[in-house]
Amino acid sequence: MITNKYAQPLLIITMALVPVLAVGHAQERKLRIVYSSPALTYPWQAEAAKVAQDEARKLDVDLLLQDGEASSPKQESDLRAALNLGVDGIVLDPNDVDALTAATNDVLDAGIPIVTFDRIVRNPHKPIPYFGLDNVAAGTELAKYVINRLPDGARIVFIAGKPGGSSANERAKGVRDVIKAAGDKYKVVAEQTGNWSREEALNVTQNILTSLGYTPDAIIAANDDMALGALAAIEQAGIPKGKIVVVGIDGLPEALAKIRDGEMAASVQFPLMQVRLALEALVAHLHDHKAIEGKLLDALVIEKSNLQQADRYSAIKYN
Repeated sequence: MITNKYAQPLLIITMALVPVLAVGHAQERKLRIVYSSPALTYPWQAEAAKVAQDEARKLDVDLLLQDGEASSPKQESDLRAALNLGVDGIVLDPNDVDALTAATNDVLDAGIPIVTFDRIVRNPHKPIPYFGLDNVAAGTELAKYVINRLPDGARIVFIAGKPGGSSANERAKGVRDVIKAAGDKYKVVAEQTGNWSREEALNVTQNILTSLGYTPDAIIAANDDMALGALAAIEQAGIPKGKIVVVGIDGLPEALAKIRDGEMAASVQFPLMQVRLALEALVAHLHDHKAIEGKLLDALVIEKSNLQQADRYSAIKYN
């Protein structure tokens, strides 16, 4: 017969097992993560969403994909709807630095962990970890590249990103600051937004080339899709390939092919790795309560001489 001195410890051990079993049962439910994109029609964002879905499968979490459709009100509404879904966390690429502040504050107040990539949200009432390229540095490196390519001076056209987004604002700052510091030999002779769109950039470039009455020396585009639009306008204008130094940001496969063929000069790589980093950090926090620390990625200029260093070099089709 078991005496009390053994029975009492047995009771304590049995009680200690109950919470452990309960925790194990709770963990059977997959984490539900919202992935909010500003617009899946933009080539880089479309590819980023695919990377997020692939990473979610590896991490064994459910990813709820939201398309902001290039509309801050739409993205804001989607974020608030996510609060009613009982999601565990949010990965956000905000369409606008200011328009999403109120919605992200609601997320923070609800105690839902949130991280941003590609772009930031300005002035949230709690810090939001950011994963992505140093966009000021990206603009800086583009402008420096043009100056180094054209040491005797240049008349430069700048095609900016969609107003309001942090990446557009920061890339523009990097470009403008470098050109201003370079002196009077370098001048921005025209600047317009292409709203991240190839078609809009094509139209903008056509209008600029017509209005200038001369061929500019360089076109700096704030992303590759707009740089490709500028290249199409240059071709339609009958300007020889390579006569205008055209640069962009993203490292899209199509842009890399143009660099390989000598039509486009360079692109600052915009690593898709930032998406994986953001999702991994969020899931680690939710599973293991690890603190989330954002990460700024370096700006790497990809040109013909280092084309194989591009993340998406393998996607170039060789004919």
